[in-house]
Amino acid sequence: MSETIIAPSVLAADLGRLAEQLAAVEEAGATWLHVDVMDGHFVPNLSFGAPVVAAVRRATRCFVDVHLMIEAPERWVETFVAAGADLVSVHAEATPNVHRALAAIRSAGAKVGLAVNPLTPLAIVEEALSEIDLALVMSVDPGFGGQRYLPGANVRLERLRHLRDARAPHVLLQVDGGIDERTIGDARRAGADVLVAGSAIFGSDDPGAAFARLGSAARS
Repeated sequence: MSETIIAPSVLAADLGRLAEQLAAVEEAGATWLHVDVMDGHFVPNLSFGAPVVAAVRRATRCFVDVHLMIEAPERWVETFVAAGADLVSVHAEATPNVHRALAAIRSAGAKVGLAVNPLTPLAIVEEALSEIDLALVMSVDPGFGGQRYLPGANVRLERLRHLRDARAPHVLLQVDGGIDERTIGDARRAGADVLVAGSAIFGSDDPGAAFARLGSAARS
């Protein structure tokens, strides 16, 4: 089993204490941060734009993983890479030009991620394995933090892990949604290399300690 990466989700952080909270999880051992960008069209919510990504970049040495939950993401890739994204994930459902969107991320100089919603067939990820660095399996319907983990996500992770291991072992598998101390261990065993957690970390009075507890739960 590869190294476990827990990526705290900035969506759940207190923006008024952003630098403080990011420093707490980084001190606790975080090496990745996850930033959800929502446009109110592809998903029924609005969140961050490029200025927040830039603020995260200034506040941390962590790898900045930007998840675009927006329509026509290929139009915005360069903007978010310029703001400081190290990796950009786009949704297969958000554009008819998936290959173009993935190529735009690579051309802009970032790592490439492809995300799929809970009922989207994994065949599109299988076809894209040679083009990506990370495959993101949503374990909730995207758009809101704090949702419960969909148990079918573990079956999807297992299926995708077998495909990945056979065809593109360099690709990381990420899971996003409902990750907490109860769900993280099973998701890790199912195949997730990168586990996104928001409320379970930043909903705590001590995000650093919550991050450490998640790490222990993932390894148990």
